[in-house]
Amino acid sequence: MKVLHRHKLALSIHALTVALLAGAAHPVLAQGDRSGDDTTKLEAVEVTGSRIKKAELEGQTPVVTITARDIEATGLGSIGDVIQRLSVSGSSLNTKFNSAGNFGFPADGGGVGSGSTTISLRNIGAKRTLVLVDGLRWVNESSGSGVSAAVDLNTIPASAVERIEILTDGASSLYGSDAISGVINIITKRKSEGLGANISYGDYSKDGGETTSGNLSLGGSTDRLEFFLDISHYEQKSISSSVWDQSSFPTPGAGLFGGSSYIPYTRTIFSAPNGETYGGLCPGGTCNITANGTTTGVQPFPDGFHRFTNADRFNFAPYNLLLTPSNRDGLFGQARYKIADNVSFYIKGSYTQRESVNQAAPEPIGLGSALNTSDLGLITGVDATNPYNPFGFTLDPGSNLIGLGRRPVEGGPRIFKQEVDTRYFATGLEGSFGAGDRDFYWDVNYVNSDNKATQTVHGTYNIAHIARALGPVADCTGSCVPLNIFGGPGSITQSMLDYISFIEQDRSQNSLELWSANLSGDLFELPAGSLAFAAGYEHRKQEGFYTPDAIVVAGEGNGVPSLPTAGEYKVNEYYLELNAPLLKDVAGAKSLDLSLASRYSDYSTFGGTTNNKIGLRWQPTEDLTLRGTWAEGFRAPSIGELYGSPARFDATISDPCNGATGQAATNCIAQGVPNPATFEQANTQISTRTGGNLALTPETSKSITAGVVYSPSWAENTSWAQKLDFDLTFWKIKLEDAIQAPDAQTQLDRCVATNSPAFCTGIVRGTSGDIISFNNTLTNLGTIDTRGYDIGVNWTSPDWGWGTLGASLSTTYVDKYTAISNDTGLAEPLTVGIETADRAINKWRTTASLSWASESWSARWTARYLSSLTEQCNPDLTEVGAVCSNPNADLSGGTNHLGATTFHDLRVNWKLPVSFDFTLSAGVNNLFAKDPPICVSCSLNGYDAGTYDLPGRYSYVQAGVKF
Repeated sequence: MKVLHRHKLALSIHALTVALLAGAAHPVLAQGDRSGDDTTKLEAVEVTGSRIKKAELEGQTPVVTITARDIEATGLGSIGDVIQRLSVSGSSLNTKFNSAGNFGFPADGGGVGSGSTTISLRNIGAKRTLVLVDGLRWVNESSGSGVSAAVDLNTIPASAVERIEILTDGASSLYGSDAISGVINIITKRKSEGLGANISYGDYSKDGGETTSGNLSLGGSTDRLEFFLDISHYEQKSISSSVWDQSSFPTPGAGLFGGSSYIPYTRTIFSAPNGETYGGLCPGGTCNITANGTTTGVQPFPDGFHRFTNADRFNFAPYNLLLTPSNRDGLFGQARYKIADNVSFYIKGSYTQRESVNQAAPEPIGLGSALNTSDLGLITGVDATNPYNPFGFTLDPGSNLIGLGRRPVEGGPRIFKQEVDTRYFATGLEGSFGAGDRDFYWDVNYVNSDNKATQTVHGTYNIAHIARALGPVADCTGSCVPLNIFGGPGSITQSMLDYISFIEQDRSQNSLELWSANLSGDLFELPAGSLAFAAGYEHRKQEGFYTPDAIVVAGEGNGVPSLPTAGEYKVNEYYLELNAPLLKDVAGAKSLDLSLASRYSDYSTFGGTTNNKIGLRWQPTEDLTLRGTWAEGFRAPSIGELYGSPARFDATISDPCNGATGQAATNCIAQGVPNPATFEQANTQISTRTGGNLALTPETSKSITAGVVYSPSWAENTSWAQKLDFDLTFWKIKLEDAIQAPDAQTQLDRCVATNSPAFCTGIVRGTSGDIISFNNTLTNLGTIDTRGYDIGVNWTSPDWGWGTLGASLSTTYVDKYTAISNDTGLAEPLTVGIETADRAINKWRTTASLSWASESWSARWTARYLSSLTEQCNPDLTEVGAVCSNPNADLSGGTNHLGATTFHDLRVNWKLPVSFDFTLSAGVNNLFAKDPPICVSCSLNGYDAGTYDLPGRYSYVQAGVKF
């Protein structure tokens, strides 16, 4: 394994952390603020989960809050990264993914948002988690490559956040579509007295990944005015996949066997004329050859060629990135002016600009049915008159050419650069009025927001120009330069590159316009208290488009093909919420409250729907609260899901026809594989056809929560505890008509095993037996059913003179997760404890922390635990040595164990003894440099970037000052 030297900064931070801890043992200054846990429960304040102003945490729904200080304490520059660490979060996109434009387009039409961070509560997808800012919707992301149904949390500056409230319960009756798994409500800062500044610097113990950030804020208030303004900057540098042994080859342990057939020396598969064997080079008259070495002229044939073997495959992994570079600049401001004693006007604006980059190996050129990289490549060959054709005859996909794959390393890697601008404007009025002895609260709001993105791709080619440069030399006139595709590295000259290359420009946009009005208050008195209500109306218009480069639209792009997408929909919604106290201060019930909510939504795309919710809160004693909810939910198909145009996704799939025997071989022959016993798929990436579906209907759900909160009075303000809290919540979500595409590997496995049209329809093979078409578009696939438990414990000690301690535990246990197809009744592969398609559902996710504070010092230790997983081993790679902890006896696959993993984080704060507020902090995330477990089924870098930390430590220092 490659030995890596730690940065000097990392070593100095480690030393500083130890010194700070040592100094903390000798406090000399006044008591400072305690550093709380990353996730703390709200207590007796208005929270997300109710539109009624006097809603409490210990009501019908569980809510978790993260404060601005908690965000700072993680050392992370993205609120999305912070939320992804919570036990209630599942695998989702973040800046550790390096896949935009490399594999193609997901079926939902959303593109791949490199540089974005999304949140999937309860493991059921980011598009089923609603994101609000100050109670109003935020615009969905764009990436230049599609129209997404999810919000990128990186479009919201972390320095503008006061707190984040996370409702882990279905809330469609209160907030409308998308709130199936929960709601993330980001509360922004309204005011800040004076001037503040913060700076931060950190790096990884792996080479690269340096991160710098800073913000400058100004705020103030008078009797009638309060305002807040924040300017922020964040820069994250890249880390190459080549710096870590686990990510430096396509599949850990497989060496070049997991590499690509698109090689710098060109792999050519063709039928030789008259069955010629060329002295054994082409046994049986079938040539599967590659060049021996580099030449700038004509590669001699047959002496200049040899039989292609796995040792010739191309290692694309070092070109990839472990961490993608990202730059974000943000401007956020809001002001609130009291027009009258009971009426206020507010205005709010945010502008975020992001530049993100990801990288892939040089774009391959593929011709013929076995190795094509484009539709035009299926019918493109090499003419006999091409001056660099060494064979003396035409290679024609219609007769003798089976496949040709060339990796033009001369053109450099593919660079995908995204420039994303997010603009958000909101304004409105809010106030209160009295009627008799009752108070009522109202607000009206307007939001106008858009997310515009451009993706610029360098290192891509024009397949129409390639076809002309390989065709009859008489037709290669004007700017055309004949292409030397057989000569090996260096054979493609700059003039050839200039002719076949182009710079691709793709654009996409998501827009949101919203009007809303709300009214809440007490209607009348009941024996146990006031019947409270909230009612409101909301109108939304959402629209989006994706416009690929004109060369791509014309079908002349050598990369992943796609077509334009555009669409919009409007919705009008009305809701009513009631909260009725049933009992109060009677035997067995200090309080008993019932809540009801209903929302009617009328969509321009599919009509109307009504969704209801019932909640019950019972407090038998002062210390104990029992709560439960039953809720209906729904999610309307997004613009990308409805209108997403046909595109392609290159999925990494193992073809079960490789060396198939028995019934599988019989089925493979029936499906077009000439000789399964000797068949070997030419490329590990199989192109699938994706896209939206206008016939989609909304998803619907039923969810249940039931929980208990216990805050014992016998542990309050005692000699050993200031406060002690326990909570336990059971949750269950059943989602019907889930919108997703079938898992392609599972569909192909079932097709080969059964030869049934239920699985094989849409799968087409070419003359070589390789798959040339695979329909994987969206459908209302079936039912997702998941359930589990959340467990929390929080303890705070009294001030013991030498300091105050705090401890917390937050755990999510997922008992069940199944996705069942409506058509076949069979389960998709993703389930609890299984790693599949770069997603995992850990049975246990736990965060535990211990904090200490004394005068001006504070410190926190956090441990993040992820339980073990299992994945399927690729049978084609197991027999050549790929990592597989439990292989089958005959090496035909097996399972690989991803062990339980714990990451440890340490942070220390010091408030300096100066006349102004000046704090220094230092920390190390992944203190013991724990590597993530090896994943052999993951698409890149040998680990699951949506579940685990990067390898190596991340060390950082921060400074904050306020005047």
